[in-house]
Amino acid sequence: MNKEPILLTFGKNVQKYRISQGLSQEKLAELAGVHRTYIGMIERAEKNITLCNIEKIAKALDELDYQENKLAKVLANGKSEFVGIIIPNLYLHYYSEMLNQLLSSYTDYHYKFLVFVSSDQKELEQQYLDELMAYKIEGLIVLSHTFPSEKLASYHIPIVAIEREAEHICSVNTDNYMGAVQAATLLIRNQCEILIHVNVPVPKQVPAYNRIRGFEDTCIEHHVPYELMLQDFGSTYETTYEAIKKVFVKIDNAYPGKKKGVFLANDTYANIFLNLVFQKYGTLPQEYQIMGFDNSPIANESIIPISTIGQQIDQISKTAMELLILQMNEMKKRQPVPLSEPIHKQITPVLIRRNTTD
Repeated sequence: MNKEPILLTFGKNVQKYRISQGLSQEKLAELAGVHRTYIGMIERAEKNITLCNIEKIAKALDELDYQENKLAKVLANGKSEFVGIIIPNLYLHYYSEMLNQLLSSYTDYHYKFLVFVSSDQKELEQQYLDELMAYKIEGLIVLSHTFPSEKLASYHIPIVAIEREAEHICSVNTDNYMGAVQAATLLIRNQCEILIHVNVPVPKQVPAYNRIRGFEDTCIEHHVPYELMLQDFGSTYETTYEAIKKVFVKIDNAYPGKKKGVFLANDTYANIFLNLVFQKYGTLPQEYQIMGFDNSPIANESIIPISTIGQQIDQISKTAMELLILQMNEMKKRQPVPLSEPIHKQITPVLIRRNTTD
């Protein structure tokens, strides 16, 4: 019996799309709500299909293409569409805001993110790295300081570091030196008699070390007395609060009656310090000038909006994703050519004057 050409063409197309999506005839029939033998009859051009059933089959294939076939696509091209993020903590407002900006890039690039908070624990972070590798991530963004960049580079995947040591991997950082110069210069112009920088003991290879260097160089250049208060604040909000409380008591007792310019390493520290001042004095006395760093949301939401150095977190996040996408796109080529050397980008900070400086 001769079969109608249109039925043959239709049957072949149904078979083509069904096979491309890894479906059996019975499964497609189930999804379309027709008898289990119906699809086979259509593909063999044995059935004069109605318009209603054409619509049912088309809808089933279309919905499957959007839902289930996403996994089939991943399996076929070997690309997971996952990007890993390892972040030290979320109690520092800088990290939580950076994470928020990175996650919002989904609308532009449609990569899914696997996020781990390492809490500066080496064994835990190693487990996270192993887990991320098992998920076949296409790229990695690292803000933690746990492992050296040489070890991270040994994974041979696209990586971008943000504000950490990155000799062997690509990175995006703020110009920390310029930011510290801006902060110290403002405090000097406001006629502070003593400048104090509160920070952790940052290793020289970490970009944030330049905040210490920029502050110190500016004080020396302008012949202004200064003190560096560098100590470990722990890895939780509670330990940080207690440590800064001791710092505040020390400063308050050491420099009574003097106009003090206190430059803290980040806005979280600055907010804690400001609250401690308020707890003692009920206001911000004229003898205190306070500067933060980052321009995270807490700086503007604190009891008095805090002057700070804006890291332009949105620009750092955008640049980091662009740099990661550049590497990941190269890896998708038939014969990828890895970068001959890491790319390092630096974002200019912005001085933001608010109510904690004159």
